[in-house]
Amino acid sequence: MQQGDSLPLVALTFSRLRRRYNHDTNYRGTCTLLASGLSFSLMAVCVKHLGGRLPVAEVVLSRAVISLAITRLLLLKAGVSPWGKRKGLLALRGILGTAALFCVFYALTQLPLGAAVLMQQTSPTITAIIACWLLHEPFHPRICLAALLGWLGVGLAVQPEWMGLSTATIPPMAVAISLSGAVFTALAYICVRNLVVSEHPLVIVYYFPLISVPLTLPFLWHDAVLPKGIDWIWLLAIGLFTQLGQVWITKGLALLPAGRAAIINYAQVLFAIFWGVLLFAEPINVWIVLGSVCVIISTLVGISTRSTPAAAMPSHQDPMGK
Repeated sequence: MQQGDSLPLVALTFSRLRRRYNHDTNYRGTCTLLASGLSFSLMAVCVKHLGGRLPVAEVVLSRAVISLAITRLLLLKAGVSPWGKRKGLLALRGILGTAALFCVFYALTQLPLGAAVLMQQTSPTITAIIACWLLHEPFHPRICLAALLGWLGVGLAVQPEWMGLSTATIPPMAVAISLSGAVFTALAYICVRNLVVSEHPLVIVYYFPLISVPLTLPFLWHDAVLPKGIDWIWLLAIGLFTQLGQVWITKGLALLPAGRAAIINYAQVLFAIFWGVLLFAEPINVWIVLGSVCVIISTLVGISTRSTPAAAMPSHQDPMGK
């Protein structure tokens, strides 16, 4: 087939995908969550590039300030009040999200990129269980299978041999903090899933940095470090990628049940492994390959599980305020 002949085929394929995106809620939610996972994996790359040169609290604060400014501008453009209706739950979401960020950023400075993100991705199973308990979402057998495959993938991939570390040199505190971050992330997902039925997505995103700033400042009272050179670029990129990830994951959780949405987020592991090998020369062997296969199958099973959102998102709630 000549190049000129392929252009109409590409245009037709794009048109079909666009039509499906506009009319298929499950497909739209899946695409949105995959975009969110890619954004968060790029955020992790930026944190890794900082190499622990700045305190974790300073990275969290920088991310919060950037997100706060961007979201405030988007709220003004959309003509939406930033304060929301369920302030208590919005504040709780901000607290849980901030705690999760502290844990994730600390783990990223202490563990290989793939290992840190893999441990964080134990949160889908926790999310599915809590969503079944608190939100009364059905624990579909396929979601259960996807969660188990995801756990297996994590177990295979986070092998000491793959990380190039002996068991004795794996920082146990970093592992514990990373897993704690997964729990906080799962609880934050549940809050978001509960909030999307009554709040504009930008309001949900706005409360995250709004709570993060005052919670983070005390940790920097004596430990603040002035960023130098390219560190400013990495901090800006962290804020931008986190903002995109938060907007997309909020939209995704409005379109899909929390359990299924979290399972799809396992794809973030694959992005992290790719960046780790490409940018940080992190080693790869049979364990990471087998773990990746399990994660891919887990994600595909989660994607193939058809479901209807537990609660419809109000039609005016476009995350970008359009």
